[in-house]
Amino acid sequence: MIRSLNAMEGYTLQALGGDIGRCSDFLFDDGQWTVRYMVADTGHWLPGRKILVAPTFLETAEWDSRRFPVRLTRSQIENGPPLDRDAAVSRRYERAYHEFFDTAYYGMGSELWGNGPWPGMTGPREGRKTPAAVPEPHLEATQVRSVREVTGYRVAAEDGEVAGHVEDYLVDDTTWALRYLVIDRSRLPFSRKVLLAVEWVDDVDLVERSLRVGVGASRLAEGPEYDPSEPVNEAKETVLYDYYGRPRGRAVQHL
Repeated sequence: MIRSLNAMEGYTLQALGGDIGRCSDFLFDDGQWTVRYMVADTGHWLPGRKILVAPTFLETAEWDSRRFPVRLTRSQIENGPPLDRDAAVSRRYERAYHEFFDTAYYGMGSELWGNGPWPGMTGPREGRKTPAAVPEPHLEATQVRSVREVTGYRVAAEDGEVAGHVEDYLVDDTTWALRYLVIDRSRLPFSRKVLLAVEWVDDVDLVERSLRVGVGASRLAEGPEYDPSEPVNEAKETVLYDYYGRPRGRAVQHL
């Protein structure tokens, strides 16, 4: 099912043996546009540290109670590779992370999660002492970015006009692949919102705090309106892609 990342912020993360904090952010790679880690705000438990939880360790969320069960113990999380709260997540750190938790690095293989389309495909490696795998070259050039950081970026249309700003991201809660950006046409209350498929993003500019997209501003302005209270189902996706005259993008399961 396609869900809002904004709506997941604040969910309690329940590890084996007790809660570890609340979801405060998500990190995605800008090559495959997939959520690679959930960031936990641990409160007073581990102050000053950024705790990352890969989707590999996330059970199906308890949506009604706003909880994410985590298949790790509090001790495992506490003893994981340290990362300062303000530190960037480097490829070197990611390799250390997956080495410590004994999971295959998602960058190995041609699928979204290494050898398969789901996070569970990056399960335990055979041989704990095997050195961490070197990522494929095409992933070396990508970066892991904060969803919270990129939210609010201006959307620069292909004709050079500003078409709005990024308000939210919609994700497939099975594969954790980002599917759409929610674009707010203005910063006024009750302003019009539209969806933009992530495959139509041409570039992310950290300096200018903008996303360059391959859609014209006027075309985007008149696009099918997005209502956060209604689910994004197959029928709505068909309308969206037909409007922009684009082939269907990432496969998604509508559950």
